[in-house]
Amino acid sequence: MNHELRIYNSLTNKKEIFKELIPGKVGIYVCGPTVYSSSHMGHARSAIVFDLIIRFLKFVGYQTKYVRNFTDVDDKIIAKAAEEGIAVEKIANKYKLEYLEDVKNLGCLSPDFQPCVSENINEIIELIKKIIASGYGYVVAGEVYYNISKFSDYGKLSNQSTDSMLSHTRLEINPNKKNDLDFALWKSSKEGDPSWNSPWGKGRPGWHIECSSMSTKYLGETFDIHGGGRDLIFPHHENEIAQSECTSNEKFANYWIHNGLININKEKMSKSIGNIVNIQDALKIWNKNIIKIFFLTHHYRTPVDLSSEKLKEIKKTLIKIKKKISDTKNIRERKMDDFRKLWINAMRDDFNSAKAFGYYFKYINERALTKSNIDLIEEFEITMGIFGWRNEINDDTSSEESFEQKFDQERIQKIILERNMARQIKNWKKADDLRLQAEELGIELIDTKNGTSWKRK
Repeated sequence: MNHELRIYNSLTNKKEIFKELIPGKVGIYVCGPTVYSSSHMGHARSAIVFDLIIRFLKFVGYQTKYVRNFTDVDDKIIAKAAEEGIAVEKIANKYKLEYLEDVKNLGCLSPDFQPCVSENINEIIELIKKIIASGYGYVVAGEVYYNISKFSDYGKLSNQSTDSMLSHTRLEINPNKKNDLDFALWKSSKEGDPSWNSPWGKGRPGWHIECSSMSTKYLGETFDIHGGGRDLIFPHHENEIAQSECTSNEKFANYWIHNGLININKEKMSKSIGNIVNIQDALKIWNKNIIKIFFLTHHYRTPVDLSSEKLKEIKKTLIKIKKKISDTKNIRERKMDDFRKLWINAMRDDFNSAKAFGYYFKYINERALTKSNIDLIEEFEITMGIFGWRNEINDDTSSEESFEQKFDQERIQKIILERNMARQIKNWKKADDLRLQAEELGIELIDTKNGTSWKRK
């Protein structure tokens, strides 16, 4: 069996043999959610991917220290609180607790530490002081910015020039910045916003500084693995590297792991489209193991297209192999170690769970794995985090309402609401465009004196 662990490092864009900093121990930091709304299936994929990585690292003998943060101080949280007319802290705490419940219900292990920005303001201020003292930060009107021109390696993670960044990044014009790509380390607060005293006046941290501060607090100035979704590579993770390495003069993280993003029925998941799938809603319809197996039968770096049809296919496959596992004898004679070697080697090759599950399904379908060697089956299932699915999944389809139907209804109601507003202000072009959007969904809008209803064409 190959005992090397190879990881695709986003920093070098190639697979590398993993060498931990401290023999037998692995420190891993993963960017968690900004808690301003319900957690969705993009959050679920990230949680499931890094849960798998932690489980496998433990399986091969590493002692892990797993840190995942909460961003509980942010413009989006402030806007949500203003919209609902309640305190920022209540919004953040509500969605933090909801996220914790969601990932627990998905069957994911809890990280060793789950720090929040609001609990680490002193540490963040101290790091900003160091950045200023090192010549990389500057103060303007009570705010602190990072000067990206001072950091010669800026762009090494996203592998792009500053010209390319400028052409692909939506930036607000800010006369306080020396460079358009400079980013806030400390922001002055408006009246009513959460704020803390600092050497630069009352304010709050910028987004990126929190992860540099909290990862260093729990894992040291250099640690083994930093993770998150691909959408965080730039600017978030790029900025983390810049603001961390300018003060430590050491490598920030040795390996960067980024999971692929998800589409819903071949469309990018986004609030503007209206196809956001919340974890809570998905779990009302589908068993957690069906969701996990769906994601784990794709390599963690690949994009994934999620649909009810594909989840149904996973369920059918599981019901089929459940019957084959219940056999008491093996039809095909093979060395019992073959399956174990194959799936472990697949996982050692950049955590290739898709390949590992391929062996799992193949050996069971060929009756090489049955109830007679249940220990091998259970070892695999425990390591993948799907143990117990055979007791939970059956032929019952009563709860399997298609979540696409739910999204269609939400999208239609949103179109009707926007169209009614457009008609009230006599913006007939927008109203006509929205009617066309509904027609593209196969929906006919019906205007009456009592309002607008709809039916499928």
